[in-house]
Amino acid sequence: METTTKLKPILKKFLDVRARSEEICQPLEIEDYVVQPIVDVSPPKWHLGHTTWFFETFILIPNFPSYEVFDPQYNFVFNSYYETIGARVIRTDRGNLSRPSVSDVYQYRKYVDGKMTEFLNSHHMSNEILPLLELGLNHEQQHQELLITDIKYILGHNPLFPAYKNDAHQKTKDSAEKEMLHFSEGIYEIGFDGPGFCFDNEMGKHKVYLNDFAISNHLVTNAEYLEFMEARGYSDFRFWHADGWNWVKENNAQSPLYWHKIDGKWMHYTLNGLKAIDPEEELCHINFYEASAFAAWKGMRLPTEQEWEAASSCFPWGKRWEWTNSAYLPYPGFKKESGAVGEYNGKFMVNQMVLRGASVATSPGHSRYTYRNFFQPELKWQFTGIRLAK
Repeated sequence: METTTKLKPILKKFLDVRARSEEICQPLEIEDYVVQPIVDVSPPKWHLGHTTWFFETFILIPNFPSYEVFDPQYNFVFNSYYETIGARVIRTDRGNLSRPSVSDVYQYRKYVDGKMTEFLNSHHMSNEILPLLELGLNHEQQHQELLITDIKYILGHNPLFPAYKNDAHQKTKDSAEKEMLHFSEGIYEIGFDGPGFCFDNEMGKHKVYLNDFAISNHLVTNAEYLEFMEARGYSDFRFWHADGWNWVKENNAQSPLYWHKIDGKWMHYTLNGLKAIDPEEELCHINFYEASAFAAWKGMRLPTEQEWEAASSCFPWGKRWEWTNSAYLPYPGFKKESGAVGEYNGKFMVNQMVLRGASVATSPGHSRYTYRNFFQPELKWQFTGIRLAK
């Protein structure tokens, strides 16, 4: 294959994105590729196969007449949630897939990458296919973030707490003085409008009326959250939603994910192994229930996603996905695309909360102030944090 410096820009971008997924997996041992500790965490092997299946299924099969499917069974194995495409392995069983082997999956990636290179250099590639190709690349970048979060969960629940990497992580802290930024009531525009890629749930720029509000220019730190824990915040129902309080009792919740009290000292699992908690580092791995309870304990609240977007140019963001107090719902005029692509975002617009920003695990160039991430309120394996509002 030619070197990427001589390739068409779209082919270079394709190969660069594909290479990053494999780079993320490079530190893994072969046994790490197949573990699925909980339903929300998929084995790294599955991520590598699924992102390859996307290009095979949505681009090569319908648009490249000479293409021969690598293995007809892979549609069943690597389809995620696309009902339009047919039957698939249920999500809870992804960790039971000892076959195809890791080697098989890497062969699959090599085969599809080679065919995609042929396709992108052929007359079959047209401008009409570009939006779908961009979606596929952004889809893989989403899975690159999931790879990092899933690998952390897999290794972080190994009793040996093995490090993913042993390189020193350079921590950066906001130097600006902490303050609440005040915004006047009025009409603000929300949503994506302009050149470049966005997901369908960001489209439909529209006006919203916001009352006076204030929002912090800093994320909540470990030290601040420790105060909540030491004040028995997990034991006081007054700060919790009813569902959140049920979650606390059912899970005996006492701390953020990956935190462990060892010999009287709080430690947490990081990608560099088990480390002492840094009090000044931004809090990470908490769910919506915890974020809301902490905000209530502080006499404040979480921002709505509209407030967050309206204020986002006035504070640094990108270290943690930030919980908002907004349910994940369609923007005015939202319409699902026809076919399988229409299943991408719209079908999940129920029982989920919106997160804004990005995180240290987000792929480079993959964050926008209009980006609408979303998860169920009890989940916290993503790199999630808190920004307060009032």
